Amino acid sequence: MSLSQRLATWARQKSPWVTIFNSGACNACDIEIIACLTPRFDVERFGILAKGSPRHADLLIVTGPVTRKQAPRLRRIWEQMPEPKYVIAMGACGSRGGVFQGLYHVLNSVEDVVPVDVYVAGCPPRPDEIINAVVETLRIAGEDLKHGGREWRTKKPAGPVPPTRPAPAEQKAEGGT
Repeated sequence: MSLSQRLATWARQKSPWVTIFNSGACNACDIEIIACLTPRFDVERFGILAKGSPRHADLLIVTGPVTRKQAPRLRRIWEQMPEPKYVIAMGACGSRGGVFQGLYHVLNSVEDVVPVDVYVAGCPPRPDEIINAVVETLRIAGEDLKHGGREWRTKKPAGPVPPTRPAPAEQKAEGGT
């Protein structure tokens, strides 16, 4: 790894830049994200910066249920982010649709549009849970760096299930001898 690559990796680990995508909900998650930026929680002391452009972001935080209308926009924003990129689905709405689940225009999850790395539970999640999600994402990024990319985390399809054979005692019971 060259010096410039090591420097970029170090900077990403020490100062993640975050962009926020609100797919449209009650805005409670957005209020909690704003609370993270206020002096009480002050995430900037950890190096976490909120950026308006996805072209400069390392993390994408998605709030609200993903609607059919917002899905192409979310996908476009995710594609604009540079590699390595990570996604946090925030709140009950971001994870599984929340109270909007089952509506004709709401998709099941953010996972239907972009791959999600960390889920944050709650409605809305507290600011300290959001900070923990960013820290967990940084831990995952470090593991990805050790393994040479995120491919090691992808779920592999299970192979064919071998046919089961009855035990010899069961065969005798069925055959009558």
